[in-house]
Amino acid sequence: MLTVDPGAPRPLAIAHRGGALLAAENTAEAFRAASAAGAEMIETDLRLTRDGHLVCLHDADLHRIAGDSRHVADSDLATLAALLPGLLTLDEAVAASAPLGLLLDVKLLDPAILPPIIAALAAGDSLRRGVLGLRDPALLAAARQLSPDIALLAFAADPDAIAEAKAAGASWFRLWQAEADEARIAAIRAAGMRSVIMTGQPRSVALPGYPPFPVGRVDAEGIRRILALQPDAVMLDDPRLLIAARAVTALSPS
Repeated sequence: MLTVDPGAPRPLAIAHRGGALLAAENTAEAFRAASAAGAEMIETDLRLTRDGHLVCLHDADLHRIAGDSRHVADSDLATLAALLPGLLTLDEAVAASAPLGLLLDVKLLDPAILPPIIAALAAGDSLRRGVLGLRDPALLAAARQLSPDIALLAFAADPDAIAEAKAAGASWFRLWQAEADEARIAAIRAAGMRSVIMTGQPRSVALPGYPPFPVGRVDAEGIRRILALQPDAVMLDDPRLLIAARAVTALSPS
């Protein structure tokens, strides 16, 4: 299970998509920049290529990041690597993220994908710093059965599915920024899990409402509100925003 240094600052800074505002998302360059900025954990996305390789890509297709209509699942690794020179395989991401925590947002729902992911973490001696982000309770339960000690983060669609996630084996629970409040943070804590707040909205272009930013983005007011809730971790594209705010909070008189 992921060991969190009790002396580490709170909330932990998780670099979303490796630190998508620091360098090209989900690349080793972003990982290095996030580490240099002081992030405690790297988050990256996992999809499966046509020829069976796990790669760090968020979208199902290449339109947004490469202007190409092809889908990841229909493309082989060589093709994807030619289109995206910074593309990381899971093995490369495990190596590039060390020694930070590594949160893997698994975009796949087939339990058959879990053994190779866990094996890659084990081969990289990274089970103790790895976290699997999973969206389905059945997938959480399957991962827990495969590895009793691995940390699991529930990406639940329902922000109140806390008990269900815990029963399925989750040790972390994600809340979107707009859904995060004191009652839900307290419920997560009472269930014996750690809380993660995902900044922005669950979309690439923000709709009217709070917060006024797309996924991964946040401003100083948003950080202030998040810190007041005292979550265990925050996921954002630019971890420097959280790290700077934590420092100010630590220096402020209680």
